[in-house]
Amino acid sequence: MGALSTMLEYPEPIRSIQVEYLLKKTQIKFCVFFVPDFGIHSWYTLLHMEDFTTLAFDFVTTNGLKILFILIIGYIIGKIGKIAIKKGVEKIVVSHPDEDETAEQKREDTLTGILSGTFKILLWIVIGLMVLSEFSVDIGPLIAGAGIIGIAVGFGGQYLIKDLITGLFIILENQYRIGDAVEINEFAGSVEDITLRKTSLRDLDGNVHHIPHGEINIVTNKSQGFAQININFGIAYESDIDKAIEMINQVGQEMFLDEKWKMALKEAPYFKRVQELGDSAVVLKILGQTGPGQQWDVAGEVKMRLKKACDAEGISIPYPQMTIHKA
Repeated sequence: MGALSTMLEYPEPIRSIQVEYLLKKTQIKFCVFFVPDFGIHSWYTLLHMEDFTTLAFDFVTTNGLKILFILIIGYIIGKIGKIAIKKGVEKIVVSHPDEDETAEQKREDTLTGILSGTFKILLWIVIGLMVLSEFSVDIGPLIAGAGIIGIAVGFGGQYLIKDLITGLFIILENQYRIGDAVEINEFAGSVEDITLRKTSLRDLDGNVHHIPHGEINIVTNKSQGFAQININFGIAYESDIDKAIEMINQVGQEMFLDEKWKMALKEAPYFKRVQELGDSAVVLKILGQTGPGQQWDVAGEVKMRLKKACDAEGISIPYPQMTIHKA
């Protein structure tokens, strides 16, 4: 602005010569005619393109070809990387015995999308820096600045990074899925949602617990592969234990053959052993494999049938009683 204001102090012919001299220093020639009435602000410009065309041609034939080559190689690397990531995910993803092909494909697509997206961002950052260097931009300060920002983000977002990495391995190893009954730390419930950062559980009271993956220490999956009922059933000491064992096995067989419960059971519930001789009861252990997540419904049905069978067979189920003696 200082040079321009100084020029405006000279007569019109001198101003035209000075402007042309300054523009020649940029290798572009202008011939400018200024109208004395600056309220109109009109001028005529003649641009000579010889020098500009030469510079543009030199840039296209040198740096331009390099930029084109960088973009083509970057595109090819991106395609190869995407294919390699997809093949790698298909090999390392852990299959679930009860998972259908659609669910497994959905999990593989999720992981492929996450890893491919991350790879694509990193690749185009590198390509962008290489292209800038061809425009004579000093990328050293950019890289140094990115390093400083990376350190700051690393300190500030270390918990977020921990959540994301742990979430990636949870999905990759198929530790649990949406709909599974799990216990995470001290929280238990059904998995409602899984993202890279957190897992959402809904308990039997309807409460939803959002658990960051970085806070997960122990996961207990109660719905993976198969489940099992584990019932301690007490009978009175005066009851016939052999009769009680026969009754338990018969109830288990009847339930296993029941069309309503056949799909929920992998085997008939059965007497395993005498678990304990308690203060007021002989405790019998009852086991039986069920489908994933079916153990609670099956256990409830077994207990109800055992109560009806005990009433029919005259087997006593002990319960706390209080005897009052009159003086």
